[in-house]
Amino acid sequence: MWRKPWIMTQEWHDVLFLHWPVSPEDLRNYIPSELELDLYSNCAWIGLVSFRIKGNRPRFIPPIPGVSSFLQLNVRTYVTYKGMSGVHFFSLDVNNPFVVKMTTVGNFLPFRQGEISLKRSNNTWRFNSCFQQPGMFSETLLCTFEPMSNSIKSNPFERWLTERYHLWTITKEHLVRVDISHSPWVLHGVDVTIDENTMAPFIKCNNPMNPPTAHFSKMKKAVFFPPVLEKTK
Repeated sequence: MWRKPWIMTQEWHDVLFLHWPVSPEDLRNYIPSELELDLYSNCAWIGLVSFRIKGNRPRFIPPIPGVSSFLQLNVRTYVTYKGMSGVHFFSLDVNNPFVVKMTTVGNFLPFRQGEISLKRSNNTWRFNSCFQQPGMFSETLLCTFEPMSNSIKSNPFERWLTERYHLWTITKEHLVRVDISHSPWVLHGVDVTIDENTMAPFIKCNNPMNPPTAHFSKMKKAVFFPPVLEKTK
């Protein structure tokens, strides 16, 4: 499947998946017109995915101190393009200003600098993230979670939510795809308590304090391939 050599690798640690169904009509205008929403049970889905990145580096280059490890919170939905399914990101918040400077060159992906922390006490984790833009309400996720010790056997819906190996973005008015490769997710059940969630405030029908569909995964190593310019005509 992957003909070209990968160009970057990362490890994703302590991954928390939170998902909510939303009306497709309320999301359609917020994704590129070239893409179609990928629906499950006639619903579009918003995913909040938090994790700790380690070993971030380009191919043939060792990890660089200061940019190889950081915390990240992604807000995403699921899309298709010409029969391929994948992800479209609304925001990618990280707690490292150098990473933001490097990744926002050319406005390739919507990376933003936020205040993010992840702390563990025994088997209880506390995740806090806040992005504040001047003159705008803050986008915040405050939650605690406790993963189950045993992994689960993923059902078709859980695989649909998590097994995503392509992302699309618009850069310089062109649709671009990035392919990602990693082994299938090993998921755990997780108990989650959300204290505050104001992420993706543009979604009018979103009920961010409703109990989410939640999963946890301990670690995943991924590689990224060179961007591909899609032929949209």
